[in-house]
Amino acid sequence: MAKRLFYLLKTVLEYLLMFCLLLMVVINFADVTGRHLFNHPIYGIHDLTEHLMALVVFCGLPLVTMAGMHLTVDLLDKVLQSPSLRWLQSVIVVLMAMILLLIAWTFLQSSLEAGAIADVSNELRLPRGPLYLFMAISALLSALGLLYQHFLGDEMLVTAPEQGEAL
Repeated sequence: MAKRLFYLLKTVLEYLLMFCLLLMVVINFADVTGRHLFNHPIYGIHDLTEHLMALVVFCGLPLVTMAGMHLTVDLLDKVLQSPSLRWLQSVIVVLMAMILLLIAWTFLQSSLEAGAIADVSNELRLPRGPLYLFMAISALLSALGLLYQHFLGDEMLVTAPEQGEAL
């Protein structure tokens, strides 16, 4: 059941990410074209780009986390791979999950505060509360996916791409 839910979430996040990225490319192309050819840029492009960029980053966060594709520094990998220090990997995963949960909690508080004070973007007056809520949900999904993957998962929920492929 949990595996099916994660696969559904993975698919939704992938398509949302692709749509937001495509939309960002199209509106920026239209803005640059309008600005240079017709001397008429798109009003509010900065607000749209800002919101879309946040959506792209936070759609990708659970995908990258569950695939284990974060940037890592492997200075101590040979030492930490010894059988006597395997427990340390679990400690690191729990610490990562705690940090992601802290990020989720912070964004949830920001979302509630933005809703209470009716925080909006400068040009288009887009409400920021739902964006912060999406960021909180994304960080929460990342933490839960990381814990599930490490402690309960028998196979990868999101597989890392082969060399030269995209995630």
